[in-house]
Amino acid sequence: MANDFYKTLGVNSTASPEEIAKAYRKLARKHHPDLNPDDARAKKRFQEIQTAYDTLNDPEKRKLYDQFGDNYEQFRNGKPFGTEGPDGKSAGFDFGDVFGGGAANSVDFGDFLRRQFGGGGGATSGRSRRAPARGQDVAAELEIPLRMMIDGGDYEFRLNRGDQVESIQVKIPAGISPGKKIRLRGQGTPAPKGKPGDLILTIQLQTHPFIKVVGNNLEMKVPISLPEAIQGAKVDIQTPGGEVAITVPPMSSSGKRLRIKGQGLKSDSGEVGDMIAELQIKLPERLDPTLETELEAWKKSYPSNLRDSIRW
Repeated sequence: MANDFYKTLGVNSTASPEEIAKAYRKLARKHHPDLNPDDARAKKRFQEIQTAYDTLNDPEKRKLYDQFGDNYEQFRNGKPFGTEGPDGKSAGFDFGDVFGGGAANSVDFGDFLRRQFGGGGGATSGRSRRAPARGQDVAAELEIPLRMMIDGGDYEFRLNRGDQVESIQVKIPAGISPGKKIRLRGQGTPAPKGKPGDLILTIQLQTHPFIKVVGNNLEMKVPISLPEAIQGAKVDIQTPGGEVAITVPPMSSSGKRLRIKGQGLKSDSGEVGDMIAELQIKLPERLDPTLETELEAWKKSYPSNLRDSIRW
């Protein structure tokens, strides 16, 4: 293969769609031209990464690529002799070579057929006009806040198109989950004589210091004080449905997980996930001197070594 798309993304040919998407996100962030304004090769490298991902992320394109290499487009839609070129003729296979023609002695295959089968010589006689070539689709990832993912609404983002940065607005449907795609018609690569391609956005959740999405569930780290952990307490937390009070059992350690039913994301089937609150004990920044003597007494409440149970 002239271009090894797997090598471009740094994955094996047996990589799963999730591994391909993960590799793409990592490389796209690293080589995006906006993040490398002083690197003349960043734009070219980013385009190579984008092309590789566009191919390997599409099951049909990936199957053809694995069979025929980076010229797989010639074998799509029943065109094993090449895709259409800018002039509407087949690219990648020169019929002039078959009948003795060359650059100086070209053969019009349409004229050859008309002569052989008695077609007329008019411009529209026996010939169908080819549709203008369509521009390429463009794939991009869009990270949105959790609130937007839950409630939906209009979201504006900036897209780098070569030397231009455009502001584009997209309508986010309520309840969309990470990994879902939104297609913006006509926002892809323009074509000289045809319609532009589409912009295909893969929705991802913006990095959040306390919340992450796992399937349809929302997992949230909930800070609690040391007295709340020891004595137990009721604490208020924010959920997609509003503020909810949860009960912290007495003597709760960091990492304890509490489930709030029905406060996750909605799946395509309409099933709603849960919110998982993971308790994190937050110690004070300063130690009150009066507590130091009490800490000595606390030591007696623990076994001799808390790490005795850890074995390799």
